[in-house]
Amino acid sequence: MFVVANFLIAIARILDIALTIYMWLIIGRAIISWVNPDPYNTIVRFLYSSTEPVLYNIRRRLPISFGGFDFSPIIAIFAIIFIQIFLVDSLTQFAASLGR
Repeated sequence: MFVVANFLIAIARILDIALTIYMWLIIGRAIISWVNPDPYNTIVRFLYSSTEPVLYNIRRRLPISFGGFDFSPIIAIFAIIFIQIFLVDSLTQFAASLGR
């Protein structure tokens, strides 16, 4: 069973790293949105194309608008933190219980 436990721990760590990287992409996009970025810049296009699907779905589900202020990055970051705390920690604890 230790092989399955190590496999689950590896998945949990990779998921944690991927979620952290995605959270930083969202933060980078939010910071870039404060200025007028060049839409043809490769970095700006990458940030927008990688984060827009998630942020668009959150914006679509928000019931009201907040006077031009976009809360979707904040909600996405809270969701990522929740997934990191709930899913990653649960996978790690489950793997630890399998390893005993």
